[in-house]
Amino acid sequence: MSTPLLAIPVVVPIFGAALSILVGFRRELQRLVTIAALSVTVVVSIIVLIRADEHGHLVANSGGWAAPLGIALIVDRFAAIMLVVSAVVLLIVAIYAIGQAGEERERVSFHPLYLVLAAGVSASFVTGDLFNLFVAFEMMLAASYVLITLGGRPDQVRAGMTYVVISLVASTLFITSLALLYAATGTVNMADLAGRLAEIDPALRHGFSIMLLIVFGIKAGLFPLFFWLPDSYPTAPGPVTAIFAGLLTKVGVYAIIRTQTLMFPPGDGGANWGDDVLLWVAAATMIIGVIGAIAQDDMKRILAFHIISQIGYMIMGLGMFTVVGVAAAVFYVIHHIVVKTALFLVAGLVDHRAGSSRLSSVGGLVRTAPMIAALFAVPALSLAGLPPFSGFLAKFALVDAGLSQGSSAIVAVALAVGLFTLFSMTKIWTGAFWGSAETEPERAPRTTDRFGGPPLMVLATLSLVAISISFSIWAGPIHELSQRAAEDLLNPAGYINAVLREAAP
Repeated sequence: MSTPLLAIPVVVPIFGAALSILVGFRRELQRLVTIAALSVTVVVSIIVLIRADEHGHLVANSGGWAAPLGIALIVDRFAAIMLVVSAVVLLIVAIYAIGQAGEERERVSFHPLYLVLAAGVSASFVTGDLFNLFVAFEMMLAASYVLITLGGRPDQVRAGMTYVVISLVASTLFITSLALLYAATGTVNMADLAGRLAEIDPALRHGFSIMLLIVFGIKAGLFPLFFWLPDSYPTAPGPVTAIFAGLLTKVGVYAIIRTQTLMFPPGDGGANWGDDVLLWVAAATMIIGVIGAIAQDDMKRILAFHIISQIGYMIMGLGMFTVVGVAAAVFYVIHHIVVKTALFLVAGLVDHRAGSSRLSSVGGLVRTAPMIAALFAVPALSLAGLPPFSGFLAKFALVDAGLSQGSSAIVAVALAVGLFTLFSMTKIWTGAFWGSAETEPERAPRTTDRFGGPPLMVLATLSLVAISISFSIWAGPIHELSQRAAEDLLNPAGYINAVLREAAP
């Protein structure tokens, strides 16, 4: 089905960013522009999801040029799910930022950069070719380079330099891969590549699969390419850390799932890495991430290492290359975006209330700020995979998929990492909420907030926690939608036909 709606989640934030610059002298107008642009994006994304679920695939051709020559925008169920979840999270984090007395209030550039970031995220999900995926990534990165160092503290600049250098290396490898792909196939349209890659030498096809997996693995924080992440994210302003941790790494996961299922499916003559390799990479990512988390004494750094370990669960589902496995991966991705973002928003509340996020400097919040304690408990238990929360349902789906395929080793790793995740969440609870502070915090604690923090910050965090609870309540319909998305991914003929034939004028 052809529709012009697909461009709106990209165009509206870009125009919003431009307007935000023009009204930069009035911070209230900037906030209004940001909330309005992101609200429109949420509404349009929901409409796109409903239509994509009804029709399977939605297509739009830029300038009326049909693919593969023209720029095709295409959304299937998986892309539509990601579009909705990302739009909702971006809106909620923007509200949180408005409520925080931080960089949003001090830097006129915050809102334009945030909207450019939002446009890049949406473009990553709706684009139908690799070059425009590269452009979308660069939009996100250009905004993130500034957002991650807002404030200009020495630790921010130091960590930001690592982030910038690694991102530039990944971008260089990405554009090099695109040049080689175009030289070998004559196209960068993903649907067209799915057919043309099958005609080239299997060894060359295998090399392209590895190159793209490395590119997107760097962006996703996949083992052994994650080393930049734990130092870079925790130093950024609270809302920026939350959106980076919860969403940006999942854009990398989305790209891995999209390219590996569409362009390098298993059984295509050896182009794919093979199920076992992806599963072992997933296992290593889980183990290294959770070990790093256990060793930390700072709430934000613990959560940052858990980004890595949780990425492993998503790649585990993909590595099975079965409908139940990929469906579990899709469910896990959307669950993790919400839960991880909520946890980092809670970390921001802890930092605001106690003057630090270091466990040795925080204590007793369950008595002095019970609202913050409750907001932490729900997503923390969900991340650890305890019933009846969404994390339990997501991990149960992965374990069930693994056992049905006979992958007992990766299932054992997933269960063990879940126990260690629970241990690290307990460490945060006993340190920040139940115990007492052992050292002085970096800043004076703020004890005057009635609900533990500014109302908008608490409301935004509460909204994400409520959404995570709703995933448990409506787990059945969400998993069924994830299963339909997985069927699309593993049977890409509909995607290919929608771009190359239905898109033609």
